[in-house]
Amino acid sequence: MEKNLGLEGRSVIVTGASSGIGRAAALRFALMGSCVVAADVDASGVESIVSDISDMDGKAVGVPGDLTDALVVERVVTTAVEAFGSLDVLVNNAGIMDRMSALADVTDAEWVQVLRVNLTAPFMLTRAALPHMLSQGRGVIVNTASEACLRGSAAGAAYTASKHGLAGLTKSVAVMYRGNGIRANAVAPGGTVSNIKVNVTEGAHGPSALSAYVHNIGRLADADEQAAVIVFLASDAASNINGAVLPVDNGWAAV
Repeated sequence: MEKNLGLEGRSVIVTGASSGIGRAAALRFALMGSCVVAADVDASGVESIVSDISDMDGKAVGVPGDLTDALVVERVVTTAVEAFGSLDVLVNNAGIMDRMSALADVTDAEWVQVLRVNLTAPFMLTRAALPHMLSQGRGVIVNTASEACLRGSAAGAAYTASKHGLAGLTKSVAVMYRGNGIRANAVAPGGTVSNIKVNVTEGAHGPSALSAYVHNIGRLADADEQAAVIVFLASDAASNINGAVLPVDNGWAAV
């Protein structure tokens, strides 16, 4: 892969880097010559991706921990700056699914956990990253949203709300900081082969209601197809793309 997108030597944080889209993105950034901070709650997965990048002569450090913890967030950002001298790209990719619950069936615990991981953690990481990006006059944020940020038929109430919120956060950052050299965009993956788990309650209203729309999903993408778009949005090739939410879904959003 040619190192022609302005990413060589850039310091990049990728969350959810131990598997799926995050792992594929971390590998792609490393292939482009970027210096990668791999963050994930899965400590063994973090160790594995750092080892794989090192084996291909790339530069990577790992930060395991719960990204809803403010101390972990600070450690992730500080590690990028101290290890690589700057923070150029933040990829907020870590996320969890809900139980496909309809609103009347969403428990407080389900709501709080999904919103914390999918929306509050990206907010905290972006807030922590922005001072560094602003001081250097440049920076890129790429958020992994979902097809669920484009419609109401792709997931349960909690997940759908969290991803709509993440799309809104993306656009707010883009508008607020476009005059400061900061870009913020999001990918909205459709069905993708990954390790994300969906534990539905058999016979519950949500999964039953959503089943009518499953046929629109089309072909499942592999994680690297999503990662390719994330890397593109982070690159200089996307220098005039800001505030976009880009469906990567084989046309599902067009149905």
